[in-house]
Amino acid sequence: MAPVTSPSGPVSGRAAARQTEAVTDDGEQALVAARVPGAAALGLLAPPSATAVPALLLADPEWTAQVVSARAARLGSADRRVVATVWWYSVSSVLFTPVLAGLVTGVGLSARLEDTALHVLAGDVPVAATTTVGRGRDLADDLRTTISAVVTAVARAGDVRERPLWAIATDSLANRLLAVGRAVGDVGAATALAGPLAAAVGAPLPTPRYVDVGGARFTRRASCCLLYRLPHEVLCTSCPRRDPTERQVLLEYTAERM
Repeated sequence: MAPVTSPSGPVSGRAAARQTEAVTDDGEQALVAARVPGAAALGLLAPPSATAVPALLLADPEWTAQVVSARAARLGSADRRVVATVWWYSVSSVLFTPVLAGLVTGVGLSARLEDTALHVLAGDVPVAATTTVGRGRDLADDLRTTISAVVTAVARAGDVRERPLWAIATDSLANRLLAVGRAVGDVGAATALAGPLAAAVGAPLPTPRYVDVGGARFTRRASCCLLYRLPHEVLCTSCPRRDPTERQVLLEYTAERM
């Protein structure tokens, strides 16, 4: 059997042996994508140039450590904690999109890693995720299992505490529901799903929060992705590390241009 590969090359690990075949496309995610304008930009459609990686690898500390090492070299950072945190921020946003878009559009998709493929570009840049029908499973339970498994792997690979990674998960959940809500033209209904879903997932996932500024809704972040710790990067507009007054001004500026 051929080794599982990513754009960085062949990878190894326990999870690779558990999910080496491509996830079968049952067409359910295509139904979701058809209901969401701009589905490709949201990561609901995988670009032809992307490589499909079994999502179970995300729960493998060995594979994750390889990814963190490769990205650290490319990003010019020797701080594995920072690189691992930025990786989780990027991958969680992509990983959650299908099931959250399905929740908004009324199509139940699976949140299980074994039903999911991650699509990455060169440099291990996650751009899309595809999954299958949820088959009546409990979304919150599956989402909790998925988050817990990947957070554990990222924490081990990057020597990161798990609690901040759970905070990143809640921000990704809030951000993606907000993005899908904007796409379908019903921000209120989409973002109203965040609190109940997070409550069903349970601690240590924090409660998602939003703030309305200048007629636009933004995620009130619970986490810092540490992107600013990489060379040539700055604090995100909504970063909780920003001075509250400065953050408010930046959000007002952003709202004016939306």
